[in-house]
Amino acid sequence: MQALSPLNWWSQVRLVRWRRLANQIDARSGEWERQDDEELRQLSRELRWKAKSGVPLKKLLPDAFGLAREAARRTTGMTPFLVQLMGGMAMFEGGIAEMQTGEGKTLTAVLSAYLRALTGKGCHIVTVNDYLAGRDAEEMGPIYQSLGLTVGCIQTPMEADERRAAYACDVTYGTAKEMGFDFLRDQLRQGIARGTIDRHGLLETEPGAAPSESPAQRGHHFALIDEADSVLIDEARTPLIIGMTQPNDPGSVSLFRWCYRTSTRLQPDLDFVYEPHRRTAYLTDAGCRRIVLTSKPSLISSIDSERIYRHIEQALTARLAYQKDRDYVIVDEEVVIVDESTGRIMDGRKWQDGLHQSIEAKEQVPITATSGEAARVTIQSFFRRYSNLAGMTGTAVQAASELRKIYGMSVAAIPTHRPCIRAGLAPRIYLTAEDKREAVVEQIAELVSIDRAVLVGTPSVEASEALGARLKTLGIRHQILNATRHEREADVVAEAGQSGWVTVATNMAGRGTDIKLTNELTEAGGLHVIATEMHSSERIDRQLIGRAARQGDPGSYQFFLSLDDELLRCREEVLLEQLREQARSGDSGGLALSWLKFFHTTQKMLERQHRKQRRELLKHEKQRNDTYKRMGLDPCLELTES
Repeated sequence: MQALSPLNWWSQVRLVRWRRLANQIDARSGEWERQDDEELRQLSRELRWKAKSGVPLKKLLPDAFGLAREAARRTTGMTPFLVQLMGGMAMFEGGIAEMQTGEGKTLTAVLSAYLRALTGKGCHIVTVNDYLAGRDAEEMGPIYQSLGLTVGCIQTPMEADERRAAYACDVTYGTAKEMGFDFLRDQLRQGIARGTIDRHGLLETEPGAAPSESPAQRGHHFALIDEADSVLIDEARTPLIIGMTQPNDPGSVSLFRWCYRTSTRLQPDLDFVYEPHRRTAYLTDAGCRRIVLTSKPSLISSIDSERIYRHIEQALTARLAYQKDRDYVIVDEEVVIVDESTGRIMDGRKWQDGLHQSIEAKEQVPITATSGEAARVTIQSFFRRYSNLAGMTGTAVQAASELRKIYGMSVAAIPTHRPCIRAGLAPRIYLTAEDKREAVVEQIAELVSIDRAVLVGTPSVEASEALGARLKTLGIRHQILNATRHEREADVVAEAGQSGWVTVATNMAGRGTDIKLTNELTEAGGLHVIATEMHSSERIDRQLIGRAARQGDPGSYQFFLSLDDELLRCREEVLLEQLREQARSGDSGGLALSWLKFFHTTQKMLERQHRKQRRELLKHEKQRNDTYKRMGLDPCLELTES
């Protein structure tokens, strides 16, 4: 028998302890069932008094979980299973509970959130978008309210007073973006009130009035993060920034357009070097000389060479590294960023340092004003401000080491309520994207003919639309869910569990809606997931695969890959051409499974690259923070002056 590592041994010990405690709570369930609603509320008031009197929450856990479980049964008709109680315990102890798709993470969150909220210091439940925040607050709110707690929800259009009222509640739902920006706005308010900062009227007040508003947030006591790996890791490479619009003078507009036109005439490897794995381009000495000698419009003739070089490099990056309908979409003549990990559009977000304007020049849409930074904080720094932090997700084990090092959070893989019977079919690999698409369409047609439902995961808007067009020509009934078709998101995902139904989606991270199978589909074999590419992280692949075979349902999945896949665009073009030549020398049609190793190697390389970026961002911010704190300055505000 193989010995367990110390980490695995400790994980097993915790699971045994949690299961024992969950069984004890379950055995006492009759106590709470016999109480009427008012008696339950009275028991909750007694727990609040004990929590505020200094009694350790750990001692109150069995009673708090039992009360919340009974309140959930009465108000929603759902009784948390033993594994959900275990997940709640993992989150209460400051860890991340990895619970598979469909295991009821939303309800599980209520258990630990209720216990932490008893102290009256506020509890923030963080979701990945406004829709899920509003839905969870509405559906789970009655549980808290039946126990005498108040519930608030932060939505994007809210005014400052509404936000302040929502944060004053015992439990507040919202997104990481909204809560992070509220924190930054509070920092700005306090800076202006101290008279130490003037951001050109960023926080408007009545003429002659002093900006004496109190902060919206009342502190950072406890945060529980849904899709924790997506929020804490995937979004951590992009800091939250409150912009300060700069004048959009004709010279700047002319500069961006001229730089992009000029970049198209530069020779790779001679005038510039592009590093696909870093998504950056830089000019060589020969390229700089060529730029200097190139004639320029009179509007930009007075701009210094260093600034021109910088914008040429951004134009090259925009042209080579960023692709329409993959990294961004055009909505009403505006460039809107698409989140790689969730496939959603990111309203109000812009790339910095002129990259966004370079992409606007590339797409020939109106150039927006560049934005400076009035206040800034990284995701890592923001969430490390909380005294207590917890999370839940379906995919955290692969990132356990990074989560432990940066946030001090351990990952616990919670067992499923019923055994998982998901079947994985052997991957199929093709030479070209067109060969792969035809194979995918054939497979879909075959599955639909035997009444199976199919969920197809694509890496970009462009790929989802191309596959949808092919299915339409064959008369296969389908729905598309991507960044440009998100209005019926919950309905589309919910309908994916019907026999013969095909759903094409860009990404399934944090969709928050279960795919419930009809009886007919369960008998036919359940949902089949087709992943048409491997993503830049194995966790994102697992999020898609996890949609099949939830809670003991039947289901299966299969990967379809090609040497034209977007994952491989970080590789040198010369290497890819050599590999394609080698592949041509083999049999026609599908390639051997030995090619799968190359895809896994590339995925691991990208994961290492992204980890390094996050580590460097955290290191640089820590150095800056330490410097500004020694000077007695606010790092979130003064950091932006450098």
